[in-house]
Amino acid sequence: MTDRPYNVLFLCTGNSARSILGEALLNSMGRDRFRAWSAGSHPGGRVNSFALEILAKNGFATEGLRSKSWDEFASPGAPEFDFIFTVCDSAAAETCPVWPGHPMSAHWGIPDPAAVEGDDETKRRAFRDAFSRLQRRISLLVNLPVQSLDKLSLQKQLSDIGKTA
Repeated sequence: MTDRPYNVLFLCTGNSARSILGEALLNSMGRDRFRAWSAGSHPGGRVNSFALEILAKNGFATEGLRSKSWDEFASPGAPEFDFIFTVCDSAAAETCPVWPGHPMSAHWGIPDPAAVEGDDETKRRAFRDAFSRLQRRISLLVNLPVQSLDKLSLQKQLSDIGKTA
């Protein structure tokens, strides 16, 4: 596909939890092969404190993470994406902007840990689950032989990763 790092965008509605986790995880796990960003269709304006907590506890960088609109990435001068992953069902159902470069996309739905009610330990458990699911999926992504797969096979692999628990 490319000699440069693959550009990846994680999308969710609020861009406060799951998509932020995906961005941070892939930027670390993807090393020099992937660069990740995240955005939301209706960003909440701040990153969930439990998302920042689980990332920091697991040794992932949190500097520079912010809740932002997907409009930022649909304008001239934005990175050209190779892959776009929706991580919430509502974002997957929305009409997305036309992305430069016509990236491959897949739905990697994860239950919203930010919507979980209860005490802090209950919320932390929900964030640990979302973090673990995304970590497993991103591990599969970074180990795919992207360069050697034809477009149809790659699309199937990306979709199958989204079905991984």
